[in-house]
Amino acid sequence: MELPFAESYRIKMVEPIFKSTREQREQWIKDAHYNLFNLKSEQVYIDLLTDSGTGAMSHNQWAAMMTGDESYAGSSSYYNLKNAIRDILGFEYFLPTHQGRAAENVLFSVLVKPGNVVPGNSHFDTTKGHIEYRSASAIDCTIDEAFDTESLHPFKGNIDLEKLESVYSTYQHDEIPMVIVTLTCNTSGGQPVSMQNLKDVSRLSKKYGIKVVFDSARFAENAWFIKEREPGYEEKSIREIVAEMFSYADAMTMSSKKDGIVNIGGFIAMKDEELFQNASVFNIMYEGFNTYGGMAGRDMNALSVGLNEVTDEHYLENRVKQVEYLGNRLMEWGIPVQKPIGGHAVFVDARKFLKHVPKEEYIAQTLAIELYLEAGVRGVEVGTLLADRDPKSGENRFPKLEMLRLAIPRRTYTNNHMDVVAVALKNIFDRREKIVHGFRIEKEAPIMRHFTVELERID
Repeated sequence: MELPFAESYRIKMVEPIFKSTREQREQWIKDAHYNLFNLKSEQVYIDLLTDSGTGAMSHNQWAAMMTGDESYAGSSSYYNLKNAIRDILGFEYFLPTHQGRAAENVLFSVLVKPGNVVPGNSHFDTTKGHIEYRSASAIDCTIDEAFDTESLHPFKGNIDLEKLESVYSTYQHDEIPMVIVTLTCNTSGGQPVSMQNLKDVSRLSKKYGIKVVFDSARFAENAWFIKEREPGYEEKSIREIVAEMFSYADAMTMSSKKDGIVNIGGFIAMKDEELFQNASVFNIMYEGFNTYGGMAGRDMNALSVGLNEVTDEHYLENRVKQVEYLGNRLMEWGIPVQKPIGGHAVFVDARKFLKHVPKEEYIAQTLAIELYLEAGVRGVEVGTLLADRDPKSGENRFPKLEMLRLAIPRRTYTNNHMDVVAVALKNIFDRREKIVHGFRIEKEAPIMRHFTVELERID
């Protein structure tokens, strides 16, 4: 008999979590103005709001934190991280930042000007926010298959080369500061980008003289899918695949809170010294001196270890299989999800799940609140709320995908927790016909509103 699959780690420390009653949750979510971001952590039983900074660090990472060098300039922790980035990702120049959106802020302060256009594959919220804040436009060039949740295309994060070349040929060279490739593509369901697509995007961009920038928050998960799904890479190591991936990029941003397996941190890495020098000016203004950039030495040490651990195949197998486990449980019950299952989260197709809720009443947010009320599980809407309003018309943007994202923290929950989430969604699915109304906005910010929006229920 074949041995069953088991986790590639053992548990060394635990943190209690507590169940609540439905009556408590009804009051808590009302007090939070039906915004799941406003809940206190102790009001949540299983927290799948994000996989960003919520994972469990290893004993080696904790040990590395104890030897962090907190020197203001030139700390050994900085050089530990610099060496890890050079050896694993292949970039000679890098700037530490306190997290991924800070990396975007610094890099985009150099590159993005009013009136620019930035093509890419379904830009995520902070990326689009930083672009639009600078009076520029993000243009989605994702392949059409990404928006068909039933399609089994193995690389739904791919950029459509015809769409990309149309952008390149429509606008002037100086109007396009870069193309952004998000690995894996969060907004389309944690979907990977193939190596061939990375190669083709690089080739096409070089033809037009456009920089290629990777949003690399989940680069290792992307490498795993290349190994599993792309012919010719079955025998390659994750490290070899990662090295080839980044050979096609001019620069990268990184939220280290994902595939760095740390609680805080980020960085920008680049191959061009002039870009590094220009970005350094903004990094010092916004983040800190170039050898700490908003990060403590102990966190840089933990990140340097995390980059090594995340490229281990045993770790990645366990990581992806847990996400797959939850996705398979939901599919067994006919619950509509983005297929194939992505790397860091299961994305539930809220439009197919709640067919009677009007799109103007925030379908995915409605489903997210139902899940919290059912079992104290916190997910997050990736749909109309996140899409924000069109900056010119002021009207809501209705994206092609309206999803409830269940982002699974790394090395944090067991499959028993995944079973709780699955059964809770099954219970809602069984009574879905009774859910006919959602929410209206009471108060919203002018940009990235989903973080702070206040809602009221429509009876």
